[in-house]
This record gives sequence, structure tokens and C-alpha cells, in this order.
Amino acid sequence: MALLCKQFPYNDDNYGFLLHDDQTGNTAAIDAGCAPSYLSALQETGWDLTHILVTHHHGDHVAGLAELKKATNASVYGPKNTKQSLKDLIDNPVCEGDMLSIGRYKFNVIETPGHTLDMLNYYCAGNKMLFSGDSLFVLGCGRLFEGNASMMWQSLQKLRALPHDTMVYSAHEYALANAAFAISVDPQNKALQDRVSHIKNLRDKDLPTVPSSLAQESETNPFLRPDDEQIREHLNMMGESDEAVFTEIRARKDRF
Repeated sequence: MALLCKQFPYNDDNYGFLLHDDQTGNTAAIDAGCAPSYLSALQETGWDLTHILVTHHHGDHVAGLAELKKATNASVYGPKNTKQSLKDLIDNPVCEGDMLSIGRYKFNVIETPGHTLDMLNYYCAGNKMLFSGDSLFVLGCGRLFEGNASMMWQSLQKLRALPHDTMVYSAHEYALANAAFAISVDPQNKALQDRVSHIKNLRDKDLPTVPSSLAQESETNPFLRPDDEQIREHLNMMGESDEAVFTEIRARKDRF
């Protein structure tokens, strides 16, 4: 039996996730931005929360952490190097290279600074699942609030090196806005054009675009493709480094 995943929306555009091993009964939450939403999802599934995996310190990811921890007595895993207010709630600080278990399932901790300095992603190789927080989105990547473009590009290279059949569970529904921008820097990409149409169809029906496959992102997400010749030609940056092209793409998105 595969690791079960319950996905649910909260706030304006966030997604929360519950992961459940039905053999051991272990259940993990990815982040805790809104305690009532997570508690409602737990009640709906009948699962008992045992773990909370925190991606980073932003309020829409941790505002409900204290309440959820108190209500469930779940053990909290989160970034070793983060703000003190979050450190006080973390039982098990983790960093790059660490591994943790949710029942029978192993998760690798990947540090992906850029959006924030403390950003973590959680990767389950056995179930081909990546919980990317605010690092990698459908057709996008996180805005650079604390890190810089060099940092983010190094982080995204770690993610695009994962197996392409990995499913990416990102923390926000940003696909429509990201799609409009992606077309602006990669207008000749037929796979991207087809994907944009599919995304519009999903959102017209109020359906989520998350998760997506890493294969899809590698083929259509401009933030993973600064080495693509068509993008480089469109940006007039044929002789520039991948990092320089990524930096330009990120700057254009900020102004878009």
C-alpha cells in the first residue's frame, strides 16, 4: 500500500498535506499554517497526527503550529537554523542530509535556501514524492525574500536532479499567474502551451494543479530551464551562465 496523502486548501491559496502509513498508523502534516484546517482534515480522515514537518518560518506555514502541536501531541521536525520563535516549537531540528521516518517511509531532508534561508524540502524516494514548500511551484519558484538568486538556483538544481517521475507537492496554488509569466519568456514551447491550456481548464473547474510531476516541470518551468536555448535566445542571453539567465528570469517575474 502506498503512502496515503490527503491534500486540502487553506487561507487564500495554500495547500496543506497529511501523509498516512496505514500499517503503522503514523500520520505526518506538512507545515501547520492554519490549525483548524489541519484538525478538520484529521477529523475527516480519522487519522491521529504523530509528526509535523515544517518547511520554513513564514506565518502561512507555521501560524497554527503551536495549536496543532498542543491538540495532537505530535512531534515537530523543522529547520535547525531558523528563528527562535520557531526553534522553541521544534522537537527535532533537521538539516541537509538528515533522514526521518513516517512509519515505514523514509524522508530525506533537502536544504533549499532562496525564498528563505531556512527552507527545507522533504523527499520520499520510496514513494516518489517531494514536498517542496515555497521552493518549487507549478511553473514557478519562490520569491527571494531572504536568499539571493545564486542560492535559489543552487537549490533548484538539487530538485531538478531528482528522478523525473517524482511528484511535486508545492504549498501554493499559483499556476495561473505562473503560466502567464512562463509563456512570456518561453513563447515557442509547445509543451508549455499545451500545459497552460490544461491548467486553465483545471482552474475553470476549481480543481488543483498540485501535485505536478518533475518531468512536467523540467519540460515547461522556465525556472528549471535557464540552459534552454529557446529561452536564452528570447532573452538575448546566449552566451551567459545558467545562473545569470536564472537571475534574469527571476527578476522579470518580480516585475511581471
